[in-house]
Amino acid sequence: MTNSDVPVHSDSNLFAAIDLGSNSFHMMVARQVDDQFQVLDRLREMVRLAAGLDHRNRLTVDSRTRGIACLERFGQRLRSLQPENVRVVGTNTLRRARNGREFLLEAERALGHPVEVVSGLEEARLIYLGVAHSTIAADGRRLVMDIGGGSTELILGENFEPQRLESLFMGCVSMTQRFFADGVISKAEMQRAEVAARLELEPVRWEFMPGQWDVATGASGTIRAIRKAVEAAGWSVHGITRESLKRLRAAMIEAGSVAALSERLEISPERATVFPGGFAILYGVFESLGIEHLEVSDGALREGLLYDLLGRLRHEDVRERTVWALERRYVIDTEHAERVSGTALALYDQAGSCRAATDQECRNFLNWAAHLHELGLSVSHTQYHKHGAYLLRHADLAGFARGEQRLLSVLIRGHRRKFPQSTFEELPDEIRQPAIDLCILLRLAVLLHRGRTEVNVPTPELLRQERTLTLIFEAGWLEDHPLTRADLEAEAGLLKAAAYKLRFRSADH
Repeated sequence: MTNSDVPVHSDSNLFAAIDLGSNSFHMMVARQVDDQFQVLDRLREMVRLAAGLDHRNRLTVDSRTRGIACLERFGQRLRSLQPENVRVVGTNTLRRARNGREFLLEAERALGHPVEVVSGLEEARLIYLGVAHSTIAADGRRLVMDIGGGSTELILGENFEPQRLESLFMGCVSMTQRFFADGVISKAEMQRAEVAARLELEPVRWEFMPGQWDVATGASGTIRAIRKAVEAAGWSVHGITRESLKRLRAAMIEAGSVAALSERLEISPERATVFPGGFAILYGVFESLGIEHLEVSDGALREGLLYDLLGRLRHEDVRERTVWALERRYVIDTEHAERVSGTALALYDQAGSCRAATDQECRNFLNWAAHLHELGLSVSHTQYHKHGAYLLRHADLAGFARGEQRLLSVLIRGHRRKFPQSTFEELPDEIRQPAIDLCILLRLAVLLHRGRTEVNVPTPELLRQERTLTLIFEAGWLEDHPLTRADLEAEAGLLKAAAYKLRFRSADH
């Protein structure tokens, strides 16, 4: 029985990770056993999504059709899994594609699960996590590299903690298209490709030189294919050495063409189509960084996704650490933020759960937005909500997918002043209304704590009927706080832009 024949049963300990890569789509199904994962099923299809980008960076109909057909097959395997145990991410090509959102909608329908498009640095973080969990612990610092279809990631880290991450704009598909599109492998073109790789590395090279790390480890299909080729030829006993790369380079040039690679070397015909570009990148990395030996990991992005997902379920969410780090970096008044968060979550518990995501995720984003709502004050008090939204949208936030950053940014943008209805139109249909609901709760919590007093502000009773919100305060409280009453009156006018009615009264009225 092959891995793909293993039956998958409904089980809370079953998890799945799907990687929509630029060259191949991968799915891994695993069972949690204590703190480790036992792989039950692996599926991989070379979709060549990056090769389907036209001159306007739009996915062609053929590439989209190939991708969706693959995901429909993957979707069959996911039907019996619990939704919270599945994570799907898109990488470089979906970051670049101008019509990527259209493809994502089709992909989510085919899979029955949402797709997160992650930044290059978040991809690097997940790769490092997967490698660290899939290899023997190394003494000292580890250099990890991953050559994908459209990007190459370099990471320095120690144990399970990445410390320096880079994502470079070169991959096996893009490099092959650029230098070997005609299928010819010549010495001159190979040299040009290697120089291009080294030029891409030049701005960050000094941070990854020997002395910065003790062990070098590679991941990805390209690196595993190179290891297989050099070990099969007897040029290396274990992993990839500098000398084995030189011998492989000479053999490729002697073969003279992509078509001849699979005939002369231990390279599959499918992999051969993108092999020259991937090889040129690895050769350039070896030369630039002075690497003599590279270990090869069988784990990478998908394994990282699973361990990251397990951390979230155990409330060891790296996103929490990212929010705390932002609070410290931008010197946010954490005590005030905590008071706002407490009131916002208390209102949320009365208003009912979100309709587009898990209740816990809605609470998470409301809590994080409350803690970061004053982030923009580090830039300027004037329109600080806009500054904070900009920073959150464009920063590299560990653990957050691009869509999650956009949601957090929108909540911060809308937490004060005029309600920015048009900003919410940027969000996908399924989360737009829940996002508006969360933003209104955040606005009310910020308003109630506008005085920044350390005295406890009683959370009002919240009654909700469709788009009408009624706040009921303790008897006499509104009379004792005329400024808050004035703020609530102004807020009722501002919320009309979102087609909401805000009413408020004392309990004795």
